[in-house]
Amino acid sequence: MNLRDVAHRAGVSVPTASRVLSGSDYPVAQDLRARVLDAARELDYVPNAQAQALLRGDPRTVGVLVGTVDDPYFSEIVNGVQDVATAQHLLVTICNTDRDIDRELEYFRLLQAHRTGYVIVAGSGLVDPRYVAEMGARIRSFTASGGRAVAIGHPQVEVDRVVTDNTGGAEQLGRHLTALGHRHVGVLVGVASVSSTIERLAGLRAAIQAKGGTLHLRHGEPTRDSGYTGAGELLDAHPQITALVGTADQMAIGALSWLREHDRRVPEQVSVAGFNDIAVSRDLQLTSVRLPLRQMGATALQIALAPAPDDALVQTELPTELVVRATTGPARTHP
Repeated sequence: MNLRDVAHRAGVSVPTASRVLSGSDYPVAQDLRARVLDAARELDYVPNAQAQALLRGDPRTVGVLVGTVDDPYFSEIVNGVQDVATAQHLLVTICNTDRDIDRELEYFRLLQAHRTGYVIVAGSGLVDPRYVAEMGARIRSFTASGGRAVAIGHPQVEVDRVVTDNTGGAEQLGRHLTALGHRHVGVLVGVASVSSTIERLAGLRAAIQAKGGTLHLRHGEPTRDSGYTGAGELLDAHPQITALVGTADQMAIGALSWLREHDRRVPEQVSVAGFNDIAVSRDLQLTSVRLPLRQMGATALQIALAPAPDDALVQTELPTELVVRATTGPARTHP
């Protein structure tokens, strides 16, 4: 079924049918408009969105660049983007970059080539000179062609953004641990080159060292398995550790599994905490720094849909919150 069939059924010209179904501002008499819409419904005609995009220059599509789609951090952000997109009748395309610089840049180029209207860079914040230079160039090209890009996090490039106070949230967690007597804290560090990880480490370090404490670091992927392995390695190397912190909840959850399997009581022998407060963390009663992940995604798309200001970048900061649960308690007083 094509546009010509709709025009024939409605008894109008093909250009008239096209103007009605493409959402054109060209004036069409109400009776003709109604006949075209009725004919389209009767024939189950679906307009060619790509062709309309080429004609209008305003495609109703959103691209979301995420690190890994199975990471609860990103999946909740995508849910927030989808909330707004659904209300605005926008189509969302999710691009899983696996935190690979070249893949992220290539996906962005493909989104631009397909005339995507809006791009949410949810995996932004890599502290890497090549990434900063090439992503900055891609964003400038995209906006010059009429697109709108918004980043989530603290990218090193000039772009509208949604940010959270990772450093402040980490300081809150650090003060909570030191108030409980913890001075040797093991940190399961996710992707070290991402600004959010850097900020979380800085906040923890400031709070722990202010009380004469020490951080013991173990780097790995922000996954449950990495947290599981890392917990064992940290406690073997530094048996004086009384608290473990994952820079992502998945790592802290892996640490909980290792401790349970090795008969270490939580929090009596080792306290555990994480970041992001994903859904399963509540079930496990994990102390965590809560980020409003769904709101972050929704806010990013809302910014993208609003007219861009002429004189300044848009930056919206959302609060973090320390949620204390059963996995943190007083530090043990003996080895």
